[in-house]
Amino acid sequence: MDEMQEIIEDFLIEASELVEQLDQDLIELEHNPKDLELLNRIFRVAHTIKGSSSFLGFDILTNLTHNMEDVLNKARKEELVITPSIMDVVLESIDLMKALLQTIQKNKSDIDSSIDITECVQNLQDISNNTFTPTKEKNSKKSTKTKSKAEKTKQPQEETKDVDYSAMSSDEVEAEIERLLNERQQIDKAKRAQKKTPQTSSPKTPDVKPQKNTKAVEEKTIEQTVRVDVKRLDNLMNLIGELVLGKNRLLRIYSDAEQRYDGENFLEEFNQVVSSISTVTTDLQLAVMKTRMLPISKVFNKFPRMIRDLSRELSKDIELNISGEETELDKSIVEEIGDPLVHIIRNSCDHGIEDITTRKSLNKSETGNINLSAYNEGNHIVIKISDDGKGLDAQYLKQKAIEKQLITQFEAENMSEKEAYSLIFKPGFSTASSITNISGRGVGMDVVKTNIEKLNGIIEIESEKNVGTTLKLKIPLTLAIIQALLVAIQEEYYAIPLSSVLETVRIDPNEIYSIDGRSVLRLRNEVLSLVRLADIFDVKTTFDNSNEVYVVIVGLAEQKIGIIVDYLIGQEEIVIKSLGYYLKGTPGIAGATVRGDGKITLIVDVPAMMEMAKDVKTNVNDAKENSSDIKKSPSDYRILMIDDSTTDKHLFKKFLEPLGITIIEANNGLEGIELLKNSEKGFDAILVDVEMPKMDGYTFASEVRKYNRFRNLPIIALTSKGEKTDRMRGIESGMTEYITKPCTQDYLINIVKRNINFKNTGTHDE
Repeated sequence: MDEMQEIIEDFLIEASELVEQLDQDLIELEHNPKDLELLNRIFRVAHTIKGSSSFLGFDILTNLTHNMEDVLNKARKEELVITPSIMDVVLESIDLMKALLQTIQKNKSDIDSSIDITECVQNLQDISNNTFTPTKEKNSKKSTKTKSKAEKTKQPQEETKDVDYSAMSSDEVEAEIERLLNERQQIDKAKRAQKKTPQTSSPKTPDVKPQKNTKAVEEKTIEQTVRVDVKRLDNLMNLIGELVLGKNRLLRIYSDAEQRYDGENFLEEFNQVVSSISTVTTDLQLAVMKTRMLPISKVFNKFPRMIRDLSRELSKDIELNISGEETELDKSIVEEIGDPLVHIIRNSCDHGIEDITTRKSLNKSETGNINLSAYNEGNHIVIKISDDGKGLDAQYLKQKAIEKQLITQFEAENMSEKEAYSLIFKPGFSTASSITNISGRGVGMDVVKTNIEKLNGIIEIESEKNVGTTLKLKIPLTLAIIQALLVAIQEEYYAIPLSSVLETVRIDPNEIYSIDGRSVLRLRNEVLSLVRLADIFDVKTTFDNSNEVYVVIVGLAEQKIGIIVDYLIGQEEIVIKSLGYYLKGTPGIAGATVRGDGKITLIVDVPAMMEMAKDVKTNVNDAKENSSDIKKSPSDYRILMIDDSTTDKHLFKKFLEPLGITIIEANNGLEGIELLKNSEKGFDAILVDVEMPKMDGYTFASEVRKYNRFRNLPIIALTSKGEKTDRMRGIESGMTEYITKPCTQDYLINIVKRNINFKNTGTHDE
């Protein structure tokens, strides 16, 4: 990048920030037209943009800002009163400035046949000359060609008139001198342009004094910053993500070492190192995340202008109140949240706020209020948009949805008010009687829902007829590192974003009911649909015949479902990794992460999964009954007996013979593990000796408990080691029962029957 290119890039960044500030200040000026300090600030900012664009040879932009500056100069001298019609023209010039800056960014020039400033410049000149007549067609655009540079640069000279310099302050005199110098420079340029093709060359450096005059506004509106390429920040965030994964891995290793070497001296020192690295990683992670944080004012600041334009277009009196604009969130979310908020606020203006006549008849103030606020809530940001308009009518929404065939009459009758409010997010839904350029096509709120869900956010609606409506958006602060609930199905782990998890419950299977072939759960007077995560992702699973079921309650807006999982592993901070090009867009999967043990875990896309769940029928009770039907005779009960002593195995088989159960033998723990893993029918319980070659009973039990599908499998120790320490070690390794040899036949039979839930049903003749 050459020197001139760098200067242009710096100009674009500075000018874009200043134009945004102009937009906000002009709206404030319309409400406070006599604020001289504000007027002077606006004038200085406009002057700065004009000076910089003139220096770089952007004549069209210079011409536009010069004429706007003339209008502002007359206003600050109290020779002109800013009316709404005049403000329309000034704001139009701001829009053209934004368009020209975009053109410069693309083409390195402000020449664009699609952008015509002629009419706007003429209106600005008419305002300066007190000959301006407002037109109703404010936004009409003529297809006249752009004037030549020579024609445009004559305009400032023609407008030059006598000025009373004695009545001006020193700052104003300096500004006027600079303006005249720039005009002279433009005239010289125009003369050169007649002799040769204009070149993008560097003219003489202008006087730097006016730049000093703009110092105050820059300090007020632009914080001291170092501009960093976003790609560098993304790379830094990726490295932090890897560090977080390394921290999780280190914590897992420490946990394993603590279990194996309890009491060893080095563990205390190891713990100190792990704690230190964990603390530093967390602090570094927060610091790097903050480098990507932007205040939400970057989004909020464009809405006063939008409200002002909509108020005039809809002939309504609307006031916007903003709070919490200093709240920060990730740059990527700031870029994505703008469009949803635009749709919501436009909807509030068009459908929510009533016209002045209607508000009077309802004893409301003529001015409608829209409140926009943001605040932090844990690892999320909450954005609330509320209005004091007519509110939502649940019955009317249902009727409209039925007419558009979005829902059936039966669905409408069984729909709560809050569920009815959510109909506004249905594609194609609209309550507008006619289509306008503001609304009526039924696409706005659908876009809102889609975009918010892409950000792993949720939307809640509260409304009261003739009182108003509030929309609450809850969005994570960052999309790179999130808190998640780890769950398991058999040996498969899944991560559910904690932002979508409402609660987890452990219930008795008898609390689950079946309605139309689907399982439901009544939880605190609320009926929730249930779905197995295994059914959604088609994971082959064996029914766990335990007395409890784990259910994760997830929710989006007013929609809730219960997800049945085999196990709850715990909460963990995870780093979201993309699935890559080939696996991108896999239904129900939002990404992947690497756990502390180095294994990959898929991240559940909750909104997509809730849609998929509608097409998956789950009946837990049917599964339970089918599982019970397998035990048609005592021989269907299978016991794995592990012992290196042939005599003991023969003795215990004799003891259990009266039960008629099937017994499979193994000689040591290693053989037992292989049989357990490879058995198609599985086992109902394990009888294991403690002292065996290759793998003892304690190690065997510990290894078995590492498998999720065997966590509830009864492991019964049969050993001659009867000391208290031996029993404690057995319990710690995961053994269910601890029987000391020798034991009686009745005692062993009772222990086995209790653990396998034995029922001597024979052939079900009862």
